[in-house]
Parts: sequence; structure tokens; C-alpha cells
Amino acid sequence: MKYEIKALDKKAKSATMETIHGTVETPLFMNVGTVAAIKGAVSTDDLKEIGCQVELSNTYHLHVRTGDKLIKEFGGLHEFMHWDRPILTDSGRIFRSSHLQNLERLRKKSKLQFTYRRQKRFYGT
Repeated sequence: MKYEIKALDKKAKSATMETIHGTVETPLFMNVGTVAAIKGAVSTDDLKEIGCQVELSNTYHLHVRTGDKLIKEFGGLHEFMHWDRPILTDSGRIFRSSHLQNLERLRKKSKLQFTYRRQKRFYGT
């Protein structure tokens, strides 16, 4: 990835970020597709038409709701979404922090528990 600042003005800047899936110019509009889709009837063609350069997905929701296996069966997130431009995913760490039920147990056992659709899941060692 290559990041190049094009212009600076006090606290503002414009830049380009080159990825293997395309170049993104900042500042920009970024679609938020929490689980690899946006709510409503907006297609990837619609997003391209309005100039969306990059899509943001949430790792936590992709893992819990969609599932790693399904995304892998489609050939990865780009194929799953029918999106040929850059995708930004977050680490999901904010959700890890917000779903802690017992901090002391987490410190001792390094485990994370959360409930989604009445299913308890544990992460950690």
C-alpha cells in the first residue's frame, strides 16, 4: 500500500492511498456495510455511480452474523459482496471491549464472552 499526501492546509489534507484493489482519494465518502451490505436496496453499481471508492465492513459482525465459512466459500469478501474496489475492515476490538461481562475473568483466563442471537461464544486462549 502506498499513501501520498497531495495537499495540506492547516489541519486539513488531501491524499491518495493505493491498494491492490484500486486507488482511494481523500477526503472521501465511505459506505458502511456492516455485514458486507448496506441497508436498503442499494447495489454495488449504485455505490459506484455515486462515487463510492471504498467500502467499510465490521469484522465482528462479519464473523458472528455472516460467518467466516460462508465468506470463504464465496472466494473472499470481495466476491461475497460483488465489490471490486478497496474494502476497509476494522479489527472488531471495540465490540470485544463492549461485550465484556467479567473483566476479572478475562484477565485471568484471557477469554471473551458475548451473546448474539442467544448463542454464547468464547474467544481467547
